[in-house]
Amino acid sequence: MIVDCAIYRDGQRTEGPEDLSDALGEARTAGGFVWIGLHEPTESEFDHVTREFGLHPLAVEDALKAHQRPKLEVYDDSLFVVLKPVAYEPQSDTVSSGEIMIFLGDSFVVTVRHGEGAALKAVRHRLEQEPELLGKGPTAVLYAVADATVDHYLDVAAELQADLEGLEAEVFSPDGGGSRNTASRIYDFKRQVLEFRRATGPLALPMSRLGGTALHGVAVPFVDDRAQPFFRDVSDHLTRVNESVENLDRLVSDILSAHLAQMSVRQNDDMRKISAWAAMAAIPTMLAGVYGMNFDHMPELRWVWSYPALIALMAVLEVMVFRLFKHRGWL
Repeated sequence: MIVDCAIYRDGQRTEGPEDLSDALGEARTAGGFVWIGLHEPTESEFDHVTREFGLHPLAVEDALKAHQRPKLEVYDDSLFVVLKPVAYEPQSDTVSSGEIMIFLGDSFVVTVRHGEGAALKAVRHRLEQEPELLGKGPTAVLYAVADATVDHYLDVAAELQADLEGLEAEVFSPDGGGSRNTASRIYDFKRQVLEFRRATGPLALPMSRLGGTALHGVAVPFVDDRAQPFFRDVSDHLTRVNESVENLDRLVSDILSAHLAQMSVRQNDDMRKISAWAAMAAIPTMLAGVYGMNFDHMPELRWVWSYPALIALMAVLEVMVFRLFKHRGWL
């Protein structure tokens, strides 16, 4: 459905007419542009927008089906950009992503949102408070949406870093690392980092193209060349985000390796202790087995003190073996 439709001229907002063709014509006549925002439109709802603005069918298909990677596509009559904003839920420790598709033309911007975490109301409101920036046309909308998306990436990266530090402290605590749920929590965290990477990694090339630092600096159609420094700033922030994601992924892999190593060491310690106790149990078992064979002719078989002497020998040997294992750290 259409969430908002407005015409902007010289950085000022005027409500657009109900008919989209009239809105586009009025925007071109006034030297401004029209910005239409849609949220999860159906095919029939989007068909009218497609006809009026001449959107490319391949881009329209991507916008309707969603589940796209961040990308930038140049068509004859418009520019198509896909962004994946992310949201982090501290209660469930999960990263969820939405999608924003942006169609950019000479006098129009069409934004299509999928998911609840991709709201553009705050971006539109902020732009309307900066008429000088909004007066630069559709390029200002693309910059503002990309800037807000990447800035939120930084917040999510900081929250993931804080959670990772807590997980790291748990793994290396004296008893926390042995929890059965620790390994599953590490794998879950790694999955969230992977979901985050799917949103941030592929966006690097589109931001480089918009900033004029890719493809030998070839200008992107429908984007004002004077906006390249702004997109380079967004690209720099995105580079920081991607570096943070790489560090998070590397650290969580190291934590998992350390946890598995700790579990292996604990298992070896347990097996060593079990082996030590089994060796101590073998001493009285052996002596009792020898003197329990019921032969008539055995040393000290008829001796009155043979039983207490055998028990004392068992005790002495047990104490000696126990002290030996204790000295070597086996017990």
